[in-house]
Amino acid sequence: MPFVSVVIPTYNRREFLREAVQSVLEQTFQDLELIVVDDGSTDGTREMLEREFGGRLRYIYQENQGPSAARNRGVEASRGQWIAFLDSDDLWLPKKLERQLEFTAENPGALISYTDEIWIRGGRRVNPKKRHAKYSGWIYPQCLPLCIVSPSSVLIHRKLWDETGGFDERLPVCEDYDLWLRIASRHPIFFLPEKLIIKRGGHSDQLSKRWGNDIWRVRALVKRLQDPGLQPEWRRLTLEELHRKASVLINGFRKRGKLEEAAFFEAILAKYPLNGIKGLGPQGPPPGSP
Repeated sequence: MPFVSVVIPTYNRREFLREAVQSVLEQTFQDLELIVVDDGSTDGTREMLEREFGGRLRYIYQENQGPSAARNRGVEASRGQWIAFLDSDDLWLPKKLERQLEFTAENPGALISYTDEIWIRGGRRVNPKKRHAKYSGWIYPQCLPLCIVSPSSVLIHRKLWDETGGFDERLPVCEDYDLWLRIASRHPIFFLPEKLIIKRGGHSDQLSKRWGNDIWRVRALVKRLQDPGLQPEWRRLTLEELHRKASVLINGFRKRGKLEEAAFFEAILAKYPLNGIKGLGPQGPPPGSP
């Protein structure tokens, strides 16, 4: 039985995928299985994988359902104690798994970790902005503004995956933002300050580039507010972030003449008002956490 299961979801990214697969197979840590979940590709993805990689990976095909369903399907078919994801347009550096597994061996309570990353946009290396800074430990407050954890950098124990329930397949985008918030509200997420993955962006099919992704982040925030276990200070921060994001959406929809959409988010803010919310002390982990 493999120690690590690696899941790559893909959709019509044959050329990117070839390099992503190769970066997994070239890992210094080799006790792994690689599962590629083809989410309905029509570009010859299957033929390329069979021709170039043969039996070195497991191939699963499904009708197009989105990245959440593809990742979940891959995990369902996996057998490893640890689970790692790699987006098909990203790459791993050779010691990515080795370094994370060394960290988990030294820190047995660390059920999830992520790493630093190299950014390539349009073929050129760029530096992340200050707002993309990474944090380690009880990072729920830092996860609220935007998704700072890349799925391609994560290593998660199956126990934690099963507890959390995987990616929400109802979300077409920002499914990772939603999952990390769910995990970070109950567990520390540890950061390895080593650039162990390459994130390649700037191509036209990137979902993260589209306006209005905060629509789905707002839904994720509402889900957190419905969690009775969310500690009071983090609930306040979640409410404040909800109002920031929803207000931007409301203004944008009104400028575009989409009054029905604006009214939908106005109703959300009416349901979750800021009135009466007061500061409840400094940020910190949930009561009773280590």
